[in-house]
Amino acid sequence: MSRARPRPRIDTAGRRARLGRRQLLAPAYRADRAEEVADAVVALHASDPATVHLAACARLTAPDPAGVERALYDDGSLVRLLCMRRTLFAVGAALTPVVASSTAQAIAAKERAGMVKWITEGAPGWDERRLAEVEARTLAALRAHGEATAAELAAEVPDLRDTIVVSPGKPYQATVAVSSRILRVLAAEGRIRRGRPRGGWTSSSFRWRPGTAFAELPAPPAPEARAALARHWLAAYGPATVEDLKWWTGWTLTATRQALAAIDAVDVDLDDGIGGVALPDDLEPVAAPAPWAALLPGLDPTAMGWKARDWYLDPHHVPQLFDRSGNIGPTVWWCGRIIGGWAQRADGEIVWRLLAEGGGTSPSERSRESGGGSEAAAAVTAEAARLAAWLGDVRVTPRFRTPLERELSA
Repeated sequence: MSRARPRPRIDTAGRRARLGRRQLLAPAYRADRAEEVADAVVALHASDPATVHLAACARLTAPDPAGVERALYDDGSLVRLLCMRRTLFAVGAALTPVVASSTAQAIAAKERAGMVKWITEGAPGWDERRLAEVEARTLAALRAHGEATAAELAAEVPDLRDTIVVSPGKPYQATVAVSSRILRVLAAEGRIRRGRPRGGWTSSSFRWRPGTAFAELPAPPAPEARAALARHWLAAYGPATVEDLKWWTGWTLTATRQALAAIDAVDVDLDDGIGGVALPDDLEPVAAPAPWAALLPGLDPTAMGWKARDWYLDPHHVPQLFDRSGNIGPTVWWCGRIIGGWAQRADGEIVWRLLAEGGGTSPSERSRESGGGSEAAAAVTAEAARLAAWLGDVRVTPRFRTPLERELSA
C-alpha cells in the first residue's frame, strides 16, 4: 500500500518573505506607478481618503500623491468600488469587472433593497416609481454638468432635499436627507463615482461624476469572477487559510471553497498546526528580501489582508493598534511583522514607538525620542524621514483613530 504524500509546508518565515516581496514593501520591490501597487495588493482600502495615497506611496520608488490622483481622477485607472466586506476599495480598472461580478453587484443589490424600504416607508409620498424618476433626473443633471456636489444636485433636483427622521425618540435621533442614501446606492451600482476632492487629497469633500453601471461592464459570470479574484488574492496574500479568504471577500464558506476548487488551490500546512491553501505554482521556498522597514497607514491593505494575524501581529498589541470596531491604525513593520505604530503631530513630525524590538515579542517600548541602535530602529527612522519628506506641509489624521495613534500625536 502506497503512503499518502505529505502536504507541502510553508512556514511563517516563508509567508513573511512573500509578504515583503509581493506586497511591494521591501525597497527592492517597490513600484513606479499607483496602478502597479493596487494590482499587487488586489485593491487599496479607500474608506479613509488618505489611506489610498499613503498606502500607494509607501510602495512607490518615488512617492507621488499626484500620480495617485491622476490614476483616480484623470485616467480612471483606479476605480472606487463598494465591494469586499461592504468596504470601499480602489481597484485597478482591469480588475474592476471581476470585483464587480464577484462581490460588488451583490452588495449593490442589498444596498438598493435597503434604500427602497427606507425611503418608501420613511418618507411620505415616496414610492418606487417616484424614486426611479428622481434617480433619472439626478443622473441627467450630473451628465449635463460633468460633475457636481450633492448640494448642487439637490438644487437641480429638489426631491433630493426631502428628509427622513432616523431612530425617532432615541438619544441618537437624526434627520437625514434622502440624497445621501440615493447617491450612495447609485455609486454602489457604479452609475456615479467620486470625483477629485474639493480640498487636498486628505479631504472627504468631493464632487460626483457619471460612472459606468455594472450591467455595462464586460464582466464574467459570478462563479468565474470569484475564481479569478481568489487566484489574484492568493497570488498576493497566499498561502493563507480558507477562513482568511472568506473573511477578506465577505463570501459564504461554500462560495469560497468553490472558488478555490476552481483554481486548483493546494492544501498546505502552515506553522502552529494550521491548515492553509496556496496556488499550485507557489509551493517552493521564496528567498527573503533584504531587511526592510515600512510605515503603513491605518486600514492599509497588508495590515487588513488576513483574518488570522498572529503570524505577523502579536495579539498583545491589538488593543493599542486597533479601534473598538476592528479598524487598524498606522503601523510600523519590520521584515514582515508589525512591531509598533506611528503618528503625525500637528507640526508635521512623524513619531513612532516600537512595541516589539526587531519584530520579536518582548514587551519593551522604545520611542523615537529615546533613540536606540538596533537595525530595526535605524531602518524605521529612515522610513519616518522618507514619509515626512514627501508629506511636506500635508497633515494626516486617520479617520479611525486608535489608542497608540492618539497618544503619539498628542
